Amino acid sequence: MPRPRVAVWKFASCDGCQLTLLDCEDLLPEIFAALDIAYFPEALRTSAAGLPEGAFDLSLVEGSIATAADAARIRDVRDRSRLLVTLGACATAGGIQALRNFAEPGAFAALVYPSPETIDALAASTPIGDHVAVDFELHGCPIAKPQLVETISALLAGRRPTLPGHSVCIDCKARGTTCVSVARGVPCLGPVTRSGCGAICPAYARGCYGCHGPMETPNTAALAASLRALGLERPEIARLFRTFNAAAPAFREESARHDD
Repeated sequence: MPRPRVAVWKFASCDGCQLTLLDCEDLLPEIFAALDIAYFPEALRTSAAGLPEGAFDLSLVEGSIATAADAARIRDVRDRSRLLVTLGACATAGGIQALRNFAEPGAFAALVYPSPETIDALAASTPIGDHVAVDFELHGCPIAKPQLVETISALLAGRRPTLPGHSVCIDCKARGTTCVSVARGVPCLGPVTRSGCGAICPAYARGCYGCHGPMETPNTAALAASLRALGLERPEIARLFRTFNAAAPAFREESARHDD
């Protein structure tokens, strides 16, 4: 029986989510043995020669759509893929580069590049799901290794991946971490952020900064009221929601409500 044919694609991103796959050190031999990795420039020297022909059973896609060429390429990837899984905040919510969506087109380019007119970029950085149908999403900046392994394993077994939709607060309770907001008055996005990281930041007395994006049913208005009670001003609350997942609808809308 042929092994599932897999491709790993990069769009506008830092490669961190692809590196998470490579960081599955103990599992890599087993994972790679079960798959036919047809395209993975980050890992395979042979893929540097050009794109492979034919279709793929599974495409893992990192990065946001930032150029017209990206928009055309992701449509080709979708047409050639039986299943398409997006990896990380860039692919699921536009990424940190989506901060440019809140400014006039080209405003940031003019600050960064000596010849901004040569930059061929779309006015906004958008997630993969804005352009093509997505079968499964893995959130995070970067994605969580256990969720990646669970997704690949589930797809190999022909079942739906079991991925959490609850908030980071549940993880804090499970590991016995004292609430940093209640006990220390530290601003924290944990109540509205999707589980996945294991609640690392609160375990070190730091507020969650939302790297896994909004949970399934985030009550951002209630959290914003709590942040105001902690003494945060409106611009501070807006900035808190504008990091890795700034363009995720729930975070984008809440930040806009506090944008003076």
